[in-house]
Amino acid sequence: MKRPLRLSLFLMLIGIFVLNACANPTPTTQPEPDDVDSQLRTIIAAKGLTGDPSIGRDLPSIDDPLPQLGLKLFYTQALGGQQDSACVTCHHPSLGGGDAIPMSIGVNADNPELLGPGRTRPDGPKVPRNAPTTFNSGLWDQFMFWDGRVESKGKTPGANGGDGFGIRTPDTPYGYPDPQAGANLVEAQSRFPVTAEAEMRGFDFGADTGNTLEVRDENTRIRLAQILGDYGAERGTLSPNNWLAEFQKAFNSDQPAEELVTFENIVHAIGEYERSQVFVDTPWKAYVQGDDDAISEEAKQGALLFFGAGNCSTCHTGDFFTDEQFHALAIPQIGVGKASGTYGDDDWGRYLETQNPDDKYAFRTPSLLNVEVTGPYGHDGAYATLEEIVRHHLNPEKAIDSYDFSQLDPAIRTVNAERYTRQALEQVKKNRENGIKTVSDINFSDEQVASLIAFLHTLTDPCVKDRACLAPWIADESVPDPDGLRLYAVDAENNPL
Repeated sequence: MKRPLRLSLFLMLIGIFVLNACANPTPTTQPEPDDVDSQLRTIIAAKGLTGDPSIGRDLPSIDDPLPQLGLKLFYTQALGGQQDSACVTCHHPSLGGGDAIPMSIGVNADNPELLGPGRTRPDGPKVPRNAPTTFNSGLWDQFMFWDGRVESKGKTPGANGGDGFGIRTPDTPYGYPDPQAGANLVEAQSRFPVTAEAEMRGFDFGADTGNTLEVRDENTRIRLAQILGDYGAERGTLSPNNWLAEFQKAFNSDQPAEELVTFENIVHAIGEYERSQVFVDTPWKAYVQGDDDAISEEAKQGALLFFGAGNCSTCHTGDFFTDEQFHALAIPQIGVGKASGTYGDDDWGRYLETQNPDDKYAFRTPSLLNVEVTGPYGHDGAYATLEEIVRHHLNPEKAIDSYDFSQLDPAIRTVNAERYTRQALEQVKKNRENGIKTVSDINFSDEQVASLIAFLHTLTDPCVKDRACLAPWIADESVPDPDGLRLYAVDAENNPL
């Protein structure tokens, strides 16, 4: 028997209403507080979260001898080929473990001691990417650098690359472990800033030491060890030079400089200093571990969005809030580029390592721990605020349409910035069509965006915003200066950092 047309139409409208209600829940309807906690506890249990990604890891204390040596090495400009830059130039604890500018300025700065906003060089930045934070660097298990060019072959959880399977670096072909990589990913990464011209090496140091990049880099490392150790061809370079005593103390050894002050030991100590920067005591950790009052109600709503409708936890997974993988997001392509494209001023990201077309414009997912203090955001620091980078994730095309490329300092901006950004956006669209993981367009209200940002703020360890708490990781006048070349950093107002 046929249903009357009016009744069928009525039933169809009811069905459409129900389906739409399920697909688009009313944004203004918020769960009651008790229900929010219940929902979050269910999510936390389902995802196996502990709140503390450092659990079960073998990480040094800043008070240990090797990190103490690493602290002094991290701050000395003697490791810079022109003696005008140090590791800390791009990674100061008071600047979130980075440098708080879009792209780093290493050598040839107008004022080498001025770090952060206001740091300049006559011809603009030559480093193509934003400086990743050194905070919690001992928690990475798979890759270092935005493009993953330092890679653990074993990728064993909790091992920081030190699982015995080897670590690939730029010194070896793609896929092959580097026998000189060292004990872990952080140590392996520490081998490379000193050989990068725009970061620390400079454009003259080591220029006559070999016709190939590999020979030049290795000779640079040898010479730096000889400078600190006061032996070989570089004997007498530094005055004063008390590095041998510092190495003997840290390694509990009476070996001579030629055997003890080696490049391998230099980067091992620097790596241990970086790995001691463990900042995970966040309000979110306290909440996960049972304190319902550790975060605000607004942050709880943001957490529900983060783990739910926002799909943020798809890539920002686990207690470290990263899947350690590479995704194309079409962050505005600014800066000098990374030898990509027709003119060499584009940056193709992970593709430069893998040569896989799907990896074009893909960059490593950053951890969100302490994200409040690690801006600017994106692989090239294209966004100054958390709100900007959040809104980009929610709708890359809309964000790019409203991005003001003219705001960029001409010394930073490539003339092809918008063109390359549009190409990156096409890659995102292509990846979506092919089922490759990337962001999806999501329509959040201003209130929801504010809640999401409130949650992100709960991922900040209060220590990283407290100069007194960070003091053990900062080499000031109270720490012995072995060579008189310590970088005593100041901000644009000449205040000590």
